Amino acid sequence: MAFILSIGTSLPEYDVNQERATEFARYMFQHSFKDIDRLLTSFKNGQIHSRQFVKPIEWYKEDHSFEEKNQIYIEETLKHSREAVRQCLSHPDFFQEAIPYEKVDAVFFVSSTGLSTPSIDARLMNELPFSPYTKRIPLWGLGCAGGASGLARAAEYCKAYPEAFVLVIAAELCSLTFQPEDKTKSNLIGTSLFGDGIAAALLCGEKADRRISKLKLTPMIMDSQSVLMKQSEDVMGWDFTDQGFKVIFSRDIPTLVEKWLKTNVQVFLDKHQLSFSDISVFLAHPGGKKVIDAYIKSLEISSEKLLSAQSILQKHGNMSSATILYVIREHLLNGHKKEAERGLIGALGPGFSSELLLFSWEKGA
Repeated sequence: MAFILSIGTSLPEYDVNQERATEFARYMFQHSFKDIDRLLTSFKNGQIHSRQFVKPIEWYKEDHSFEEKNQIYIEETLKHSREAVRQCLSHPDFFQEAIPYEKVDAVFFVSSTGLSTPSIDARLMNELPFSPYTKRIPLWGLGCAGGASGLARAAEYCKAYPEAFVLVIAAELCSLTFQPEDKTKSNLIGTSLFGDGIAAALLCGEKADRRISKLKLTPMIMDSQSVLMKQSEDVMGWDFTDQGFKVIFSRDIPTLVEKWLKTNVQVFLDKHQLSFSDISVFLAHPGGKKVIDAYIKSLEISSEKLLSAQSILQKHGNMSSATILYVIREHLLNGHKKEAERGLIGALGPGFSSELLLFSWEKGA
């Protein structure tokens, strides 16, 4: 078992509302699609109000080399990861006093939108006073499922080392993967959905000292489940070109969610002798409005159980792996919680794959 104690976040400074994003997309794609007006309705209908980017929106109209974009990725990811970790370990909403960096036993770093060797977590250890003996586990290529996967792997670490404190950092600068010369419909749809965001979560094992926590009820991760759909590599991911990361984004994702996810969730709940009605909240990665609609239809749950996911989608769009941590933070601070009630954390990503975590609300130490 493992407990989620806190989540810190950091957002880039350039806030773009969906109206301005629509204007940008019209400028970039108007000569590529005869039905551009019809396609642009996806910006209005997607229930996203604003997103945040590391560069002004005009910057994305021009070509930039992969070298330039990746250097920006390293610099900005390091800066925002530092801030997210600082918040995570010291935010007064979560702690009576700050958790010392030296208390962190391991760091899981999750990303899919840039490259760095040494990894960002190693660079971060040179800027923050972590112990030099801190274990580092970078996880790359998991896409939108990465945040949930990172939490699941961190929870397994806490099960093996029940006195441990573990950080999960999810950092995605999706905007830097935009390629202005790519005039495909996948790139247009991606332009309507994705934003930049960085978040960090602190977990601990069941024997760790949680008395410093201010949360009256804490999510205790009970179990997790990873599932891969065979022969589905073309559903989402990257093609790598001379310009960098070129998005693969199937229009069939909502249909796949609707037809495939329910069985996975049912198998997971059956293992714990639970039913859908036993789940009080679904803290889901909101891939987009159609994906949220597919969750509701497939799992036969009310939209109220997805309020935190819907709220984050509206304010920040799809930030890939980081999004799920924003959703959990939203619910920790503003959502309904009742002792012993069960909930699910879930995300879908390349592979095609799903990651699910079962948790219950438990009293603080």
